[in-house]
Amino acid sequence: MLPRVLLTLALLLGGCAAHAADFAASRPVRIIVPVSPGGSADVMARIMAQALTPMWGQQVVVESRTGAGGHIAGEMVARSPGDGHTILFGTIAIHAAAAMYQRLTYDPARDLAGAVLLVEVPFVVITHPAVPFRSLAELVAAAKARPGQVTFGSAGNGTSTHMAGELFQLVAAAPLQHVPYRGSSQAMNDLIAGTINMMFENLPTVPPASADGRVRALALTATARAPQLPEVPTTAEAGLPEFVANAFFTLAVPASTPAPLLEALNRDLRAALFQPATHERLVGLGTTPRGLTVPELRAYFAAETQRWTRVIRAANLRAD
Repeated sequence: MLPRVLLTLALLLGGCAAHAADFAASRPVRIIVPVSPGGSADVMARIMAQALTPMWGQQVVVESRTGAGGHIAGEMVARSPGDGHTILFGTIAIHAAAAMYQRLTYDPARDLAGAVLLVEVPFVVITHPAVPFRSLAELVAAAKARPGQVTFGSAGNGTSTHMAGELFQLVAAAPLQHVPYRGSSQAMNDLIAGTINMMFENLPTVPPASADGRVRALALTATARAPQLPEVPTTAEAGLPEFVANAFFTLAVPASTPAPLLEALNRDLRAALFQPATHERLVGLGTTPRGLTVPELRAYFAAETQRWTRVIRAANLRAD
């Protein structure tokens, strides 16, 4: 038994030693987040930066570049050297909903390469506590009774929190008025202030605001309830089983990144993602860590692009 344990330990240690040499950062590494600080994307980027800094022996810093649904950040990274030192925190807006933008000066599918799929996370339908609708069914009824008068905020055109709202309108046949912001934290602030009526927000940022009564959570767009919000029903339980969706978040690099370096980054990023402390923090936020390989991520992007392009075309969305 002891020799087997020692062999397993040796293999693990050997794997760690080999893994440490995959990407040798020669200067600080930047993770460019396409939304304003304070939202779930910013929080998750900082968790990953904390895990990667000791792994790479260089400071990994998080920078915010907002605007154009994330495409200002996306194009900035796409035009950067493909040397692993500039990384994009990717979103649905960049990887799967670019069809909304008719005049982009870069092509996300061509000019960016996915390095890893970090997590998937469901949305929570949340409202200001003073609005009259207190359930998903009442929200649908209110939106149908007053088409276009119930307002929902998002992190920006084409972002996951916008696309979730568009999907809701399609499956519920309940017209809403979209109010885009430059990040979900700004939208959340206006929701709490009563400037807008509701949001389809990523799960990680909702529990604190729900717990102290600043927002009311109506439903979760998942197939099972979340431990972080155990009292909140799923959309199926709330009467709208067709409304199931997840946001996803990636780390991506310029498409000019050589294939061996891209694979090395993927191994490092997956290792960081599944470090016990990092994994525990992300799961605690309500996300599902994924850690796909590079080929798996390409297929994932293709499927998600097809799915959200159908929503964009059905809703006739344009962001220019």
